[in-house]
Formats: sequence, C-alpha cells, structure tokens
Amino acid sequence: MSAAESDAAPERIVLLRHGESEANVDPSIYERVPDYRIPLTARGVAQAREAGERLREQFGGRKVCVYVSPYLRAHQTLEALGIDDLIDRQIEEPRLREQDWVNYQDPRAIARQTELRNTYSHFFYRFAEGESGADVFDRVSTFLETLYRHFAKPGYPPNTLVVTHGLTMRLFCMRWFHWSVEYFESLENPGNAETRSLVREPDGRFSLERPFGQWRSAAEGHTVLHAAAASGSAHPGVANPA
Repeated sequence: MSAAESDAAPERIVLLRHGESEANVDPSIYERVPDYRIPLTARGVAQAREAGERLREQFGGRKVCVYVSPYLRAHQTLEALGIDDLIDRQIEEPRLREQDWVNYQDPRAIARQTELRNTYSHFFYRFAEGESGADVFDRVSTFLETLYRHFAKPGYPPNTLVVTHGLTMRLFCMRWFHWSVEYFESLENPGNAETRSLVREPDGRFSLERPFGQWRSAAEGHTVLHAAAASGSAHPGVANPA
C-alpha cells in the first residue's frame, strides 16, 4: 500500500469467517445442494450473533463498510451479527467467495483430490473442475485494488468488515502482508465465526491483531528453499528430471 493509500485507509479491517454451515456438519450436502446455497446451522447463527456482540465492541459504535461473499452462509452470518445500525454501506463481492472445487461433488472424487492436494500443495493444487489456492489469491488481489480505491473516497468509515471464508481470509492476509507461499502453507483456517483484525498503527502500517494457528512450523520469510533444505532435497542448482 502506498503512502497516499495508507493515509486514506480505515483504522481497522476485520475479516470474519462465516458461522457453522450445514456442510461443516454433513459434507454429503455438497452432492445435492450448490455450495453457494448451503445455509448456516442453528449453531452457526448463534455463533454469528456472539461475533456481532464482539464486533460492536470493537467498532465502538462507529460506522463500518461491509464486503460480503455472495454465498448464503456468508449473508446469513452478516444478517445474524445484528449490527445493521452501524453499517454505512454493504457490498456483495463475488471475489470473496469460497474456493471453487466443483459443482455438485462426488465424495469419492473429492476425497481423492483432497489427498492429492495435501501432498502437492494447498496453494498450487487445482481441483479438476475448480480453482487452486493461487487462483483465489489472484482474485483476492484484484479485490484489494478495489478496496484501496474505496479507501480513498471522501467519508469512508473508520472500520471495514469482510465476511468471507477461511481460505480467503488467509489469502487476503498473505497478499496484504506479502507472506511467502511456504508460510501460507503452514497456516490453519480460523474457526467458524472467528475474526482476524488488521489494525492501523501510528505509522500508517497495519498489523495482524491475532495470528493464524499453524499446523507446522514456518516463519513468514520462509520460502521453498527452506523447505527443500529441511527435507534434504537436491540443491536448487542441480537439474532433476520432471
């Protein structure tokens, strides 16, 4: 972010994962219901209400601009927050949708591809009829360009709320903070209705108020070179057959 963009930025950007969905409880729903139409469970609605109370406290009664994934579970999460009186503007943003895997899912095919993704890369593996994490990164990057333009408009509120999905949250922060692919690969999704907040510091830069969990150790600056060294792979200068 440039100095000019930094001067126009809000005080806080909150990323919120949707509450528990029917798919979180019963993955077989993907076989018969389009992903974007999968609703929240009753527990997911309750989680969102609790998150709304925390957000109201964070925002301190001040206005917020909201960007929401077009998926039903994201809209239901936003509705259940109960902060309508604080919303200055609400924008449905398709670029904040969940990673596309396939249309209706064949559980056996998805299980096989999930295994392959786990051994290949969560960032680079592309589902046969869907997206890779890298594809989602690209669309999140274009969303950030839009966000910067919105920040520069007169009267932009002091708070931004992004209601989206776990992977998208991680990739948003990866793009914002320029994290490496290797570091991204180590991160865990937040829980349902959990937030991660980017807070503006006095120097105009943003810091992540609460880090993502990690399923394995990796520092922000680690790259594939560090992973290769740790696993005893060949020196990157040595040609290996594909």
